[in-house]
Amino acid sequence: MTDDLAVVRSSYDRVADNYVAMGMGDLAPTPWLRAALTAFAEEVQGRGPVLDVGCGPGTVTAFLNGLGVDVSGVDLSPGMVAHARRLHPGLAFEVASATELQLEDASLGGVLGWWSLFNLPRDVLPRVLASFARALVPGGQLLLGTHVGDGEIVRTEAYGGVPVAWTTHLWRPEQLTALLSDAGLEPVADLRLPPPLPGLGDQVVFAARRPS
Repeated sequence: MTDDLAVVRSSYDRVADNYVAMGMGDLAPTPWLRAALTAFAEEVQGRGPVLDVGCGPGTVTAFLNGLGVDVSGVDLSPGMVAHARRLHPGLAFEVASATELQLEDASLGGVLGWWSLFNLPRDVLPRVLASFARALVPGGQLLLGTHVGDGEIVRTEAYGGVPVAWTTHLWRPEQLTALLSDAGLEPVADLRLPPPLPGLGDQVVFAARRPS
């Protein structure tokens, strides 16, 4: 693990308790996000297992499972995974980084990157997306959610003033479209939403598939 990755991991470990206590990632007040996840669930049904990469405390993993998806989660932070296992004991969660996954080719019906990849450096994200594309079966889908904008936001505290050290890399939708295409995926749909919190840019959800 690189030093930068270790710093990000320790930051998410520190905020894990507050993140859960504050109900971050709650889908109840976000009908459009639930709609995107529901459409994704319908698309991947019967295509194979789904991996929620950067699952946090497992909120979205559990939502997909409730829709009948064969889904498991991985997260960089052991603290987040501990909460996921406690809150959703019937599901499988492991500690792993998006950069270190050993995914077999054509082994997954879907991959989810739900506001979990924006900490990856700009030169790393394309490689991670390419690994996801290879892991998808033909017709399998990637659902990617992230913050829209230019440049970076350097965070020194989060979720109730907990000290952290991570960088949020902002992306323009057209940049992400190009990255997904370069990874070998074709677009399915995209959804644009306003900022979830002051100081953050708009949100975007991209669905893309591995060509059949």
